[in-house]
Amino acid sequence: MARKLKDVSVLHGHHVVTGPELRATFEAAGDPDDPARLRRRVVHGVVLVLLLGLIVGAIITAVAIVSGQLRIPATEASDEPASICPGATFDYTPPEQINLNVYNSTSRPGLARTVADDLLGRKFVVGAVANTDAGYRGVAAVVSGAAGQSAAFSVQRNVPGSDYFQDGRTDASVDLILAGDYQALAAADQVDQTPGPLSCPRESRRIADDAKWPVIPTAGPTP
Repeated sequence: MARKLKDVSVLHGHHVVTGPELRATFEAAGDPDDPARLRRRVVHGVVLVLLLGLIVGAIITAVAIVSGQLRIPATEASDEPASICPGATFDYTPPEQINLNVYNSTSRPGLARTVADDLLGRKFVVGAVANTDAGYRGVAAVVSGAAGQSAAFSVQRNVPGSDYFQDGRTDASVDLILAGDYQALAAADQVDQTPGPLSCPRESRRIADDAKWPVIPTAGPTP
């Protein structure tokens, strides 16, 4: 007797829905020209393209970095001293309270000694008197640490047109570096002693040689 084949489309008395039937049911329920469905398809396509673009771009960038063709810029510490211009207002410090060193960075022999003697006559406490090799050009550079800013202000009032520089010293001493444009001190009886700020330079015009920062004097044989 031939064995009767079992109908696989019926399970426990219920019809089994096949894949093609399910797909046909959804297609019949939805309008393929529905604007909302079209927008979703477009959005999905754009997102897919952007993702692919990002992945490809990341791969290309990684390969370029590994091969050395692309370098990521890094912040490096500069060897050039920072130029600091205090914004405070300073009172005029009496000259007898100021320890001052005088340096000549010009080709005029004896200039440091002459100016130092004039400043001694104004009761400044003069220490070192020497030549120096500095990359500064202008009238004169007045140099101090943070503790000597008020004293530097008083020195500037005696040297019209001078520029202030700050270095890392911890005492209140001041260096006066005479440069090529120096002519003379302000008349002793006309020195402005009212409070005011320090006068700082425009480095692009005042620094002639970046390798020779003007705040480091080097003693020479004849002041």
